[in-house]
Amino acid sequence: MKIQHNVTLFLVLLLIGCSTENISTTNPEPNKIIKYLALGDSYTIGQSVCETCRFPIQLQTELKNNLTPKDVFITNIIAQTGWTTTNLKSAISAQSPSNDYDFVTLLIGVNNQYQNRPFSLYELEFPELVNIAVTKVKGIKANVIVVSIPDYAYTPFGNGNTTISSQIDAYNAFAENYCIQNNITFVNITDITRQGLAQPNLVASDGLHPSELAYSKFVERIFPKAKVVLGL
Repeated sequence: MKIQHNVTLFLVLLLIGCSTENISTTNPEPNKIIKYLALGDSYTIGQSVCETCRFPIQLQTELKNNLTPKDVFITNIIAQTGWTTTNLKSAISAQSPSNDYDFVTLLIGVNNQYQNRPFSLYELEFPELVNIAVTKVKGIKANVIVVSIPDYAYTPFGNGNTTISSQIDAYNAFAENYCIQNNITFVNITDITRQGLAQPNLVASDGLHPSELAYSKFVERIFPKAKVVLGL
C-alpha cells in the first residue's frame, strides 16, 4: 500500500510540473512596442534619397538592432519638402498624432530662412513646436531630440554663399540656446553638411540635399541619444 501511495504521489507531482511548464511556454512575454515620431521638412522626409536612406529610417534600423526579433518598432514621419515652422504646426494639428510616442526628433527651420520669413516667426514657433513634441512623448522632455539645421551653402546649389551660413548659424544658435535653457537634447549635425563641397558624396543627386551617406553620419550622432532615451 505504501508503494502504491508513493507512486500515486509521484504521478501527481509529475502532472503538476508538466502543467506549470505548459503555462510558461504558452503565455510568452508580450512584444515590446516602441513608437518614434519624426517631425520636420525635406531633411526629415529625405528629399532625393530612397525611403530607407532618410535619417529617421536609418535611425530606426540601428535601434532595431538593439531589440529582440519579437519587438515592434513603429516610425511615423510628419515632414514635407518646403515646410516652414508654420506648415509643420498645421500638419501636426491636422494629422493629430497620439501622445504616447517613446521619443521624437525635430528638425525644422531651413525653409523659414530660405523663404525669408521674419526671424521673429522662428523665435515664436520653434518653442511652440518643441512644446508640441513634448506632449507627443507623454510630457517627458528628455524624450525629445532636436537636430540642428544643415547648411545648404556647402552644396552646388548654395555655392559657398556665406550669407546662407551666417543665417543658418543664427537659427541654430537660437534653437540650441532654447534647448539648453529648457533641458531639451540638441544634436549638432551642421558641421557634417559643411563638408559638402569638399566631399561631394555627402550631397544628394539634386545638388542641394544631404545624401544617404550624410544621413548615416547624422544617425551616428543621434543614435546614442535615442538609445539612452529608450534605455537600450
